[in-house]
Amino acid sequence: MARIAVMGAGAVGCYYGALLALAGQEVVLIGRPALVETVAERGLLLERGGRIEPVAVAATTDPAAVAGAELVLFCVKSGDTEAAGHQIASHLAPGAAVVSMQNGVGNDSRLAAVLGRGVVPAVVYVATGMAGPGHVRHHGRGDLILGRVPGAGAAADLLRGAGVPVEISDQAAVAQWVKFAVNCCYNAPSAIARLPYGRIVAGPGAWVVIRDTLDEVVAVATAEGISLPADLWQTVRALAGTMPEQLSSTAQDLRRGKPSEIDFLNGEVVRRGEALGIAVPVNRTLWTLVKLIEAQQAGQA
Repeated sequence: MARIAVMGAGAVGCYYGALLALAGQEVVLIGRPALVETVAERGLLLERGGRIEPVAVAATTDPAAVAGAELVLFCVKSGDTEAAGHQIASHLAPGAAVVSMQNGVGNDSRLAAVLGRGVVPAVVYVATGMAGPGHVRHHGRGDLILGRVPGAGAAADLLRGAGVPVEISDQAAVAQWVKFAVNCCYNAPSAIARLPYGRIVAGPGAWVVIRDTLDEVVAVATAEGISLPADLWQTVRALAGTMPEQLSSTAQDLRRGKPSEIDFLNGEVVRRGEALGIAVPVNRTLWTLVKLIEAQQAGQA
């Protein structure tokens, strides 16, 4: 039995933590008080395939609970990367594999700089949401791509043992940018309109906005030396068909009145575009609109 810690037990962390616990591993979730209290009362609830099953896991608010873990799934929001990294740094076991399972690009490098050790980059393809504290709902997929770096093999073995499809790839950075591009295309429109992907693309002009968003991301990636797949537009279009009822994580955050990761999605394109001298007006508009909604909800606008 391996000890596994999930730092930042939101929808993604709870889903993979539940699978690992069901496979017989010792799992501790590190999250907010509401999660911890609920899990202590009746365990973690995993909803998938039309049924709900309780999962026995430990839960705490204390980042020191990563101590002794062989595998740490790092699932905090991008904006919390450095702060959360500092919280766990002194408690990590020397041989622990730390896997960054975050949205955006560059989080693994930022985390590695804080920890002073290597981090395994992961590209996460799963549709999940929290139906309530301690209740994770799985909507689809669940496969992972891990970068071919030290620690990836050990992490992959544990995850595969829990039934998670895992690929270790030399092209993880490209895969990370592909997912980033898709998120930039869908997350903000879903959040602004408060609609799932299928209903967004049915709206007038939606595909034009999505294509313009993608073209700007590709221009930035190309300028940074990242060669994205030629069929990326087909990948973007396909998502609305495969996940028509999915609300983006940004939309889910705004629905709960929480800060989103928009600064690390369309906002990241804006920052990189400015540094490279590339105009990205559509990404800037999407980023600005989501920031205005956040400010309005916080009573600042």
